[in-house]
Amino acid sequence: MAAPTLSSRAFVADAMRPGVLSCPTETSLREVARIMAVHRIHCVVVGDVRAADGEWSVLSDLDLAGAVESATEDTTAGEIAATDPITLPPTATLDDAARLMAEHEVAHIVIVDPRSRAPVGVVSTLDVALALAGLVPAPART
Repeated sequence: MAAPTLSSRAFVADAMRPGVLSCPTETSLREVARIMAVHRIHCVVVGDVRAADGEWSVLSDLDLAGAVESATEDTTAGEIAATDPITLPPTATLDDAARLMAEHEVAHIVIVDPRSRAPVGVVSTLDVALALAGLVPAPART
């Protein structure tokens, strides 16, 4: 039996920031930057998170920074957002999240409801660091 890792006892549901901030695809990059700055967040879900087709993507702070040089006043969130967001269910472990972040070179994973596939939260590299530091509460034992 493998030894447990530091974060294996924590689930993303225990560590994630619940809820997501979203914007329509036609939102300007300036407005996305304002949303990130005002709410002190590092990613925004782009598109209709309640749509039956589940057509949404993620625009991270790194995406925004990478677009600064080539963006114009007309550049929209939909043009810059990643098309295939990395997702996990709330029952995944932080080990799962950390592995996916490293594999896909991303700093955020969107946590989705397993039934509706709608975003319910975000887990970031900082959340993983908090777990490794022992600052995420252990899950309740039932």
